[in-house]
Amino acid sequence: MTSAGLYTEGGYLENNKTWHAEDSPWKAKQILRILEKNHVQPKVVYEVGCGAGEVLNQLHQQLPASVEFHGYDISPQAFRLAKAREKDRLTFHQEDLLEKDIRCDVLMIIDVIEHVEDYYTFLRKLKSKAEYKILHVPLDLSVQAVLRMKPILDVRRNVGHIHYFVKQTALASLEEAGYEIVDYFYTAGSVELSSKSFKAKLLRYPRRLLFALDQDFTARVLGGYSLLILAR
Repeated sequence: MTSAGLYTEGGYLENNKTWHAEDSPWKAKQILRILEKNHVQPKVVYEVGCGAGEVLNQLHQQLPASVEFHGYDISPQAFRLAKAREKDRLTFHQEDLLEKDIRCDVLMIIDVIEHVEDYYTFLRKLKSKAEYKILHVPLDLSVQAVLRMKPILDVRRNVGHIHYFVKQTALASLEEAGYEIVDYFYTAGSVELSSKSFKAKLLRYPRRLLFALDQDFTARVLGGYSLLILAR
């Protein structure tokens, strides 16, 4: 199955029944944090690869009642999940956003580029569609992940990651695609979100301790972090 086929032919939903909607309140919290930190007050927000649409739904509940939201996804399965969340000022579209002539204040690209075969072309095509872009990028490469290999193979097989980043390569990729980095910070999903894995639960303690001392070292060696980026 091709990378795109995983999302259009039902394979992704088969592996991920909720399309990760349970993580959406946490993701929305990170997005609100970077917006507030940089005094960005959008009037129109779009999301590419919106999945089940719950991140937009959470933002719809927490941003001012004047803000308009649109979510785009190529997956018919994701669109059916998202459509149930539609309401005033929150609309979903089963279309390719790259092909649409739109302009918004903030475009969200949340846990997407690691799935896209040609993510450089993808990023370049999106750049002109919004003043600000918010990206969330999993940092799958770490010393412990490379030594074990299972974490990398698991995200490839179960959630379709075909590119693997560290902080430096994620930021460099954006800059090479013509983006200006405004702000970024680590997000600690492995520490703050629930996990069924016993090993992941055990790693929470050293991750939390070492992260307080050296963020880059902890992300690079122990992994379990993502990068939230605000760019122009």
